[in-house]
Amino acid sequence: MAALKDAETKPLAAEKVREMETADLETELARLEEARFRLRFRSATEAIENSSQIRILRRNIARLKTVLRERKQA
Repeated sequence: MAALKDAETKPLAAEKVREMETADLETELARLEEARFRLRFRSATEAIENSSQIRILRRNIARLKTVLRERKQA
C-alpha cells in the first residue's frame, strides 16, 4: 500500500490504519516521526503557518504506534 498522502496534515482514520500491513505501518511511522522532527525544528527557528499540524502529526504517530502494539500483543 502506498504511503498515506495526507497523514502530515489531516487526522488518519483508524480503519485505514488497521487495513495496512505491518511493514507499511513501520515505514509510515518512521516517515511521520521524521516529518514531526522537521516541523518542530522549523517551528523553533521560524513561524509556521499551521500550528495545529504538530498536534495532528503527534496524534497520527500515536495511532500508528497503538495499532503496531496491538498486533505485537496478539
